[in-house]
Formats: sequence, structure tokens, C-alpha cells
Amino acid sequence: MIKPELYPFYEGEEKNVLFRPIYNLLKNFAAVNVVTSLVLVLILSILIQQINSRYSVIRERNKLPALIFVIMAGGLIGVHTLHPVYFAGIFLALAIYRLFSAFDQTKPYSASFDSGFLLGIGSLFYFNLLLLLPAFILSLGVLVHENRLRVFAIQFLGILLPFIFAFSFGIFTDQFFEMIKIFCQNIITTNNHFKTNLLLQIYLGCLALLVIIGSFATIKHYDKKKISSRKFFSVLFLILIFSTAGFVFAPPASQEMLIIIFIPASYLVANLLTDIKSRFWCELIFLLLLAAVIFTQVAPL
Repeated sequence: MIKPELYPFYEGEEKNVLFRPIYNLLKNFAAVNVVTSLVLVLILSILIQQINSRYSVIRERNKLPALIFVIMAGGLIGVHTLHPVYFAGIFLALAIYRLFSAFDQTKPYSASFDSGFLLGIGSLFYFNLLLLLPAFILSLGVLVHENRLRVFAIQFLGILLPFIFAFSFGIFTDQFFEMIKIFCQNIITTNNHFKTNLLLQIYLGCLALLVIIGSFATIKHYDKKKISSRKFFSVLFLILIFSTAGFVFAPPASQEMLIIIFIPASYLVANLLTDIKSRFWCELIFLLLLAAVIFTQVAPL
């Protein structure tokens, strides 16, 4: 951005428990907000890459998931500044990392609790992250075969614990009812920067087409993948489905929710480019994606 600007938050969006002190510290420095968001995107891309390196989600160990995520996020001009979704995205990536570790464990209680706890912390930055709770519960069903009820209960306890800490803090500091009000605002407020932004609609349409093609390519080669890769892609599909549903149906969710959607989507697009045998088509798709992002930067000018 040539002229750094603060994000136009709706009432209560910037007052979530863990984001509020960060926002109050930086709200008078627009340029710092922009730089901080860039740093957070890079941290998130590193975590995305670490997940792929540790669990071999994609057959070939390359840096495509991280690179594609950065490129996709680059097209969201409206959130090229500090927003709680970036912190939530980091905790979501950490939660996915721990969730994947539950695969093929006989007693995955630690992984179950950690994934829930990290998701809960992320929700205290960006409340809409809680919409992924069903995806995480179903993901445990995909990854774990024994003691499912206990594992589900442990994960739910992990998600609940950060909120218990937050409300306890609110009670001791006489902020309990204010916190309840903020949570309500994050549930019922209608917020949509998407409907009036034609450029964003075109960009998102291009990405949606690419992700759909990547999804079909993954399904087509599903039987050829290792069992672990099948399970991990199933989890990523669940996260993609529920985050997309949140973007479409949750009143407060708007363009910032795309950052959450891009986390699983980056793996699907990276897997598509890896599976394509023709170097020409692979490079063409990548260049078209890059061109779409560049177009979002120059079109408003």
C-alpha cells in the first residue's frame, strides 16, 4: 500500500480478548500495522510449510504451499493491514500441526487437547475461528480409531479452557459483561466487504475455480496416495468446507475469513501443480495466479 490505512473494524471486532491490547498499542501507527501484517503472513507461511515438511501432506517436499499462500493473501488488498485473523491463522496452523500428530496413535490425548486448546486461543483473537469446531471434531474421527468419545471430550475441553480463563479474567477485572457484549457483537453483527467489491469478487472467482480444479485432482489421485496423505487431505477438506461455509453464512465473516480459507486451499493448489506432468501447464497456472494478484494491485489505480 502506498498510503497505509487501518482496517475498518465493526464495533467489537477489534476488542476481542487477546487482540485488544495489541490493537491499542499499534492503532495510531498505520504503517506499523501494515508491516506487522506482512510479518504475520510470513510466519503463517512458514508454519504451513512446516506442516507439509513434517507430515508429507504433498508427495514431493517443495515450498509450494507456503509460496501459494503468500501469493493468495497478496491479492486481498483490504486486509493488507493488522487484523486479528492473522493471529488466529497462526494458531489454526499450530492446531492443524498438533491435530495431524494424532494420526496412528493409540492414545492421542495430548494431540487432541493441544489442537483444541490452540483453536480456542485463536478464537479469542478472531471469534469466527470457532466455526471450525465441527471440522476439528470430525477430523478426529478421521484420524483416530480408538477411544473416540474420550478423545472428543478431551479436545472439547481444550477448546473450552481458554474461554474459561478469559471469563475468569473478566470476572476478576469487572469486565465480564463487557466481554459478553463483545462476543455477542461478534456473532450477530452483519459485516460484508465482499458484496460491494467487484474486484475482490473477480479475484475470488479465479481462486475458487483453481481450488475446485485442485480438489478434483486430489480426489482423482486419492487412491494412489499414502494412507496418511489421504487422512490429512480429508482433514484439510473439512477445514476448507467449514471455513467456506462460515464465510458464506456467518453474518460477521467477510473478506478476512479468506485468510483462513487459504490455509487448506494452498495445499490443494500446490498438490495440483505437483501432480501436473506438463511443466508448461504447471508454469502457466502459476503465472496466471500471479497475474491475478498483480491485477488486484494495479486495477484500483
